[in-house]
Amino acid sequence: MKKKQNGVKSRAAANGNDSPAPSKTKLKPEKLKKKQNGTSKRPAIDDQENVVPALFKKKAGTGKPKKLKKGQTLEDAEEILQQNPIKKGSLDKTKKKKKSVRELTPDDEDMDMTGLAEGKSLGLPGLGENDSDDELIDDFGDSDDEESLPEDADDSEDEKPSKEESLQLNVNMPSYHLPSVEDVEKELKTAPNLENMKLRISEVLQVLANFKVRKEEGKSRQDYVEVLVKDLCAYYGYNEYLIRKFMDLFPKGAELMEFLDANEQARPVTIRTNTLKTKRKELAKALISRGVNVDPAAKWTKVGLVVYDSQVPIGATPEYLAGHYMLQGLSSFLPVMALAPQPNERVLDMAAAPGGKTSHIAALMKNTGVLFANDPNMVRCRAVIGNLHRLGVNNAIVSNLDGLEYPKVQSQGFDRVLLDAPCSGTGVIWKDQSVKTNKDSQDVQRRHTLQRQLILAALDAIDANSPTGGYLVYSTCSVLAEENEAVVNYALTKRHCKLVPTGLEIGVEGYTKFREYRFHPTLSLTRRFYPHVHNIDGFFVAKIKKLSNAKTGGTQLKDERKEALETGEELPDGTPLPGSNAGRKKQKLKNMEKHEQKVKKMTEDDGFNTKGDIPHVKRDRPTFKKRLNKRSLAKTSGKAVRQKRRKMMEKRGRGAAHAE
Repeated sequence: MKKKQNGVKSRAAANGNDSPAPSKTKLKPEKLKKKQNGTSKRPAIDDQENVVPALFKKKAGTGKPKKLKKGQTLEDAEEILQQNPIKKGSLDKTKKKKKSVRELTPDDEDMDMTGLAEGKSLGLPGLGENDSDDELIDDFGDSDDEESLPEDADDSEDEKPSKEESLQLNVNMPSYHLPSVEDVEKELKTAPNLENMKLRISEVLQVLANFKVRKEEGKSRQDYVEVLVKDLCAYYGYNEYLIRKFMDLFPKGAELMEFLDANEQARPVTIRTNTLKTKRKELAKALISRGVNVDPAAKWTKVGLVVYDSQVPIGATPEYLAGHYMLQGLSSFLPVMALAPQPNERVLDMAAAPGGKTSHIAALMKNTGVLFANDPNMVRCRAVIGNLHRLGVNNAIVSNLDGLEYPKVQSQGFDRVLLDAPCSGTGVIWKDQSVKTNKDSQDVQRRHTLQRQLILAALDAIDANSPTGGYLVYSTCSVLAEENEAVVNYALTKRHCKLVPTGLEIGVEGYTKFREYRFHPTLSLTRRFYPHVHNIDGFFVAKIKKLSNAKTGGTQLKDERKEALETGEELPDGTPLPGSNAGRKKQKLKNMEKHEQKVKKMTEDDGFNTKGDIPHVKRDRPTFKKRLNKRSLAKTSGKAVRQKRRKMMEKRGRGAAHAE
């Protein structure tokens, strides 16, 4: 008997439970009655040593108690249970299941709202002591999810709350009274309260997350959205255009709030090691000795350092003046890493100021080849020259030209081109708060037009036949689709090129479908970066490979367009099919056939290279039998001019007489 008990103990220890083995005493009738009446305490389900004796107290398939025979041990009980299994759900009817949704009590209905005003239970970042947004994210999910159940909850279907009960719990929740837009505007004009505003934002987001259950009678979704837009504009200081754009980008309320809050916080100060003069390890030692607290920036970069605090100005250390590092954001590393310039290449940085990316390219090229640093602003060109001199770059040529002029100056003259296009700056709002109010639809449209012109000029400046290159990297510090995917999609339709992987380890895939836009499927190879996800500036990076030096999209794209028109499907570049009726389709096909015939005639032999006489073509011009001088043909003789003048004077005289 002792050996068997020792065996039970060793097995319990192996399972990670140090509780002693249960005793083999018989159960008294009084205890059995208490057990059946539910007065005695049942063993916990988690206690594996006590489960088997408790289950053995009842017969298999019934609720009647069964006594242990004299001399039987725990192992004998387990063998009997294996031979006669107990039906599921017959033993746990007396046990109450822990509900995943807590029922409201009278105390909850009279809950003081001061705690909510302080932001303790809103689940929004930046409020109260806890800045976690888990509660808000859960409100947007399914409240009946099985993952929310505790581990020791029973799986019996009889114990689960019905859908009607769950719905009743949601209905019994205190509904939020939505004020009208006029009331909100009036409040914002008089004395806006930030706490009340934040509370109203959170309440509206929770209602929109489960609109059918939590909406107020007589209110539409548009009413809630209008109030939310007004509050977000007033709380964060944006104009209505940008707020609506961000709501389109981030349809989930929790992610939208994270993005807006991230724009209010500064990004970490980072520096890039100049590998032309030093190594990152040596630079870190030198800065630490001067009282600068630095650490490696990220796993995906080997030259970045994060500066936490410094006892000296980080832009005035001897190492900075000696050109050992450059103050540069982590997001500016990404386009150069995607470009991957090789030594002895010809590279163009079309918008180079202030020179951080240019010096990074020179470091990767190891000061070989030729690097053109261009910027249309002469004042910013001076900053480029100063930084290149300080960092020891000697393979660069600084130019002050409009980027659109480069294809005319050096057409197809570069192996790689980096275009960090001018944009609205919606990814670096923390640097320039004026973006919140200055940018509107017209400004974005102007940027969009300029970006399309610049990306075509950059592609025309690349040599597609380069043995090592032929790549363009397009980047912006904006998060709007109009300045990113729409521009790249336009370039794919106008030039013979394709998108290739950027080679970056981080980032979110670009859009292939965004609201009413339909882009090329390969735009998923582009990468987006957000401040609330990657803790860097909002950025966009796309890498394009030029396939030929032709300025058109190529014959393959033309054939695909023609086939799409015939079948009535979308065009290969993702744009909607022009011409909805059959007449417009036929006209489009006719125009394409005429163009093809015209191109074919131009390529054919015109007859001058063939032997034989060239037939004389008669002209349709009128011939004159009499030879007349040029003045007579032009009717500009002195006599004709005098007659013409006399007729004009007579006509004027008749008109004056008629007026009198």
